Amino acid sequence: MEIIITSDYEDMSRVSAEYIAREIKNKHDLVLGLATGDTPIGTYKHLINLHNEEGLDFSKVKSFNLDEYVGLAPLHVNSYNYFMRENFFKHVNINQENVFVPQGHIDDPEQFSFWYESQIQKAGGIDLQVLGIGRDGHIGFNEPGSSFASRTRVKALYKQTIEDNARFFNHIDEVPRFAVTMGIGTILESRKILLIANGRSKADVVAQFIEGPVTSQVTASALQLHCYATVILDEDAASKLTRKEYYNWVRDNKHMVQKRVGR
Repeated sequence: MEIIITSDYEDMSRVSAEYIAREIKNKHDLVLGLATGDTPIGTYKHLINLHNEEGLDFSKVKSFNLDEYVGLAPLHVNSYNYFMRENFFKHVNINQENVFVPQGHIDDPEQFSFWYESQIQKAGGIDLQVLGIGRDGHIGFNEPGSSFASRTRVKALYKQTIEDNARFFNHIDEVPRFAVTMGIGTILESRKILLIANGRSKADVVAQFIEGPVTSQVTASALQLHCYATVILDEDAASKLTRKEYYNWVRDNKHMVQKRVGR
């Protein structure tokens, strides 16, 4: 993994948006995996600015979101369909026919999961998957104990996840107990992965998944097995890492390798 430590949330959001923008410019029909939650909101704002101010073109991009609550209709204010529309999709020129977000308000979410997985394969697989991380180390809704071979499926949510997400609802009892989520196996098949994290509350789990053992109890640690994973952190999220000096040295001197290769 490449670890990039930035000064604060705003800097993290800017750097991650620029990373995504470069991938889109290099491949206009990029298949982009997207995440929801507090962390990527700043990244999406910067991507919107790049679209409005520099003409970043999403017209050929195809997107697949990680997850959705079972039981919430797309127009529900706490659904991830609503989140993506309000925070990103309606502000850029992405073709709505190329937007895929799991649906939780359907009769057979298990059957839908098989269909969603097939659509990812039909698109040729995900080129770049954007991830956040939960305080228990989950990516998507792949809670502790999830198989590294898992595919898109219905997953029961862990107690801590329910408690963490209760702030978005009027009462904890309103938080859904199940979600449709891409599996770890699905995520690991992405050609590139970008995980972003901020805040001191994420510092312990960030250190665990980057510098700790690979374990299904911290599902983000599966990224240690990926050949092209990048992690962008703010200083608070990186505060428990023991090899910060090395990560910063690599960040600041990577241009030396690029110069040598370019000779």
